[in-house]
Amino acid sequence: MTLEGVGLDVIGLPLLAGVLVIATHVPLGREVLRRGIIFIDLAVAQIAGLGVIAAGMMGAGIAGWQAQLVAVASALLGAVLIRGYERFWPDSQEALIGITFVLAATGDLLLLAGSPHAAKHVTDLLTGQLLWISAGQLETVALIYFPVLVLWYWLGPGRLRFYLLFAVTVTASVQLVGVYLVFASLIIPALAVRGLPGLPGVVAGSLLGILAYAAGLAISLWFDWPAGPAVVWVLAVLAVLFAAGRAVRSGR
Repeated sequence: MTLEGVGLDVIGLPLLAGVLVIATHVPLGREVLRRGIIFIDLAVAQIAGLGVIAAGMMGAGIAGWQAQLVAVASALLGAVLIRGYERFWPDSQEALIGITFVLAATGDLLLLAGSPHAAKHVTDLLTGQLLWISAGQLETVALIYFPVLVLWYWLGPGRLRFYLLFAVTVTASVQLVGVYLVFASLIIPALAVRGLPGLPGVVAGSLLGILAYAAGLAISLWFDWPAGPAVVWVLAVLAVLFAAGRAVRSGR
């Protein structure tokens, strides 16, 4: 596919989704790095997916808001579990988060073992459907992100509050852009601007992330590549260039 004739109806909604994701994930990602719990987003996202899949396998016939409710409830339970790791086993927290992720991910595979659509479910969970996002999805996610950002900047991350806000945010995000892009949006911009204080760090990380979404979407359309993986690679490349530029300016 070429970019000729591509309008806002094709790239506008995915780019707006990227802006919304970056707006929440840069401050969250900086807190994740500060706490040293890098794989929390992968674990929480997989737990949310496991909850939805389990409910469907039990014949609940969930869809729409019911699926969202199950996903959020599952992610909140996962967040409380991970908060327990921090409280009772802080020295083993990162290892326990990794184990939780593996158990949730393999639980998905076990539950989907007999499903003829297993491969599609797994692919959608990991890479998302960025180019096929609807306006309704964006409205729903914006209604979730707005109070998260208000609570984050008004009350601060806190301890348990961080995990609860993180669970709600990641549950919404993974259904927009997939697990891989959620992880990349959290960690890569935050890592690139690590060392920058407060607001300057958030602004720089957000600009880097938005530019990566725009360039990644353009590249995916030009080469007919999957959008999520393309954005992940552009995020990584821009982060390396940004970090190199900082190193040159500082004389390192």
